[in-house]
Amino acid sequence: MITTEPAVLVLEDGRRYEGRAYGARGRTLGEAVFATGMTGYQETLTDPSYAGQIVMQTAPHIGNTGVNDTDKESSKIWVAGYVVRDPSRVVSNFRAQRSLDDDLETDGVVGISGIDTRAVTRHLRSLGAMRAGIFSGAEYELSATEQLNAVRSGAEMAGQKLSTVVSTPERYQVPAVGERIGSVAVLDLGVKTSTLNYLSARGFDVEVLPESITADEVRALEPDSLFYSNGPGDPEASETHVELLQDLLRGGMPYFGICFGNQLLGRALGFGTYKLPFGHRGINQPVLDKVTGRVEITSQNHGFAVDAPREGIVDSPAGFGRVEVSHVSLNDDVVEGIRCLDLDAFSVQYHPEAAAGPHDSMYLFDRFRDMILAKKSTPALSEGDDQ
Repeated sequence: MITTEPAVLVLEDGRRYEGRAYGARGRTLGEAVFATGMTGYQETLTDPSYAGQIVMQTAPHIGNTGVNDTDKESSKIWVAGYVVRDPSRVVSNFRAQRSLDDDLETDGVVGISGIDTRAVTRHLRSLGAMRAGIFSGAEYELSATEQLNAVRSGAEMAGQKLSTVVSTPERYQVPAVGERIGSVAVLDLGVKTSTLNYLSARGFDVEVLPESITADEVRALEPDSLFYSNGPGDPEASETHVELLQDLLRGGMPYFGICFGNQLLGRALGFGTYKLPFGHRGINQPVLDKVTGRVEITSQNHGFAVDAPREGIVDSPAGFGRVEVSHVSLNDDVVEGIRCLDLDAFSVQYHPEAAAGPHDSMYLFDRFRDMILAKKSTPALSEGDDQ
């Protein structure tokens, strides 16, 4: 329901944008970012990778098709706050079960509408993602100074370990669909439902694991492979996950990672990570596959990236053999994929499972499947065999 109740978006540099209350009323704090997708707002909202972030949609009209239970990527909306220009006055889609603002209110997500999102986007592109707050209801009555002080007292995204917030508390399984080829241990750092479905559809029994699991506990499950999911937060704050991955890679376990899983593979191999000025968030990001020369239009949501040489084959600083950057962004040359040449391990920074599309990168799940099948068909060397 469109309301005339006032609300304000406050950025940490003091910039203020007056608008109307949308969703729940109150105060919310987080990192202000923008997402450029023209479709898929429900998938964006329920993606755990957006935890801790106030997400602004650059598409002007949001909510037209309502929401449903089928398209949810997790059990709830994870964004810290939501910013739109023109919320739909009516819902018009045969699949809709509720309106978007119904779900925002149910999940307690404070939002704002009726502001110039193009102006905010240009501001964030110029100065970078920054802390922000949305204030409505009684919180709107606070003075501008009190609101700004609240924003500036909020946590920076750098240094935050948010996987503890979004990960599953208990292990669960998604069984293989069709012919079973093996099992995959999925470390849930903020995994999306579609990822689990695509893995199971390729014959994997999917064991979804809490982020606190140990290497010994993973080995006890005897999985055929390991997968690190997408997720929120700073990869530099996830050293326990890096050490877990290093331990299992040394044992020869095949690995596939996406998004946060790409950053953690980079760190496990000995490379650094860094924070991007305003990140990549949207479903129209061009990426070059350097191996095939093919250009993929990809879905992305990340504010950090791997710092590794873009050209040539290099030795892993952490002693894992030869490594190459397999994919790069055609917008800003950011590392978008890593391939190990002496290990069965690869990762990409983008989302091949993108539910709203595009689907250019779905082949990566098949590549992972083929890698596991090839490993299972290769006899293991016994002691004394030629190396």
